[in-house]
Amino acid sequence: MEWVVKLGGSLFPEDAINLCKELVGQNVIVICGGGEFANKIREYDQDTNFSDTTAHKTAILCMDIIGMLVADKIDDVVSVYSLEYAKKVLDEGKLPILLPSKLLEYLDPLEHSWKVTSDSISVYISWLLKTKILIVTNVDGIYTFEPSLDGAKLIKSISAKKLLTFSETSVDENLPELLLKYKLDCYVVNGKYPERAISIIEGKSSKYTFIGGN
Repeated sequence: MEWVVKLGGSLFPEDAINLCKELVGQNVIVICGGGEFANKIREYDQDTNFSDTTAHKTAILCMDIIGMLVADKIDDVVSVYSLEYAKKVLDEGKLPILLPSKLLEYLDPLEHSWKVTSDSISVYISWLLKTKILIVTNVDGIYTFEPSLDGAKLIKSISAKKLLTFSETSVDENLPELLLKYKLDCYVVNGKYPERAISIIEGKSSKYTFIGGN
């Protein structure tokens, strides 16, 4: 496979389903964010103070839940627990959505904290598979500051090292550190426009932010 496509939980359900329909036939594996399910766990954690490990593992289970729900709505999309099965699904001309909980329970490679979300997990999976990585979210990419504020400008290209100096972006806090560690680049694109994600995968021009980790 050529790409890991991380599908932001903020796009669930309609935009996530629509994008996955367009991704069928592409040489990619999808990983879904935990969306509102994971956000609710974060809220509970702030009030109840669960252990870091329990918060981490239950948030990952939310990624499984969204992946299963998206796969349920599309005939040629299959939810999988292993990378081996994902490759088999691709060989059959279908789209695999990885449910990462079992794999990460076994490997457990990342810090147990809210700094690490599905973004970082997707970078790790991309490194395992030696693929490119595309982060699909609900905004156009990385902005100079909060995109809802006047004057915010989309950044076309930025280094992971520079991104470390940003206080808050559309990707998780740990992602630039992992891009530097694994020497990976990634793209961030708006999943409300499926054609933009497809254009990046097909090597065509699109609207996005490129983050360089090499």
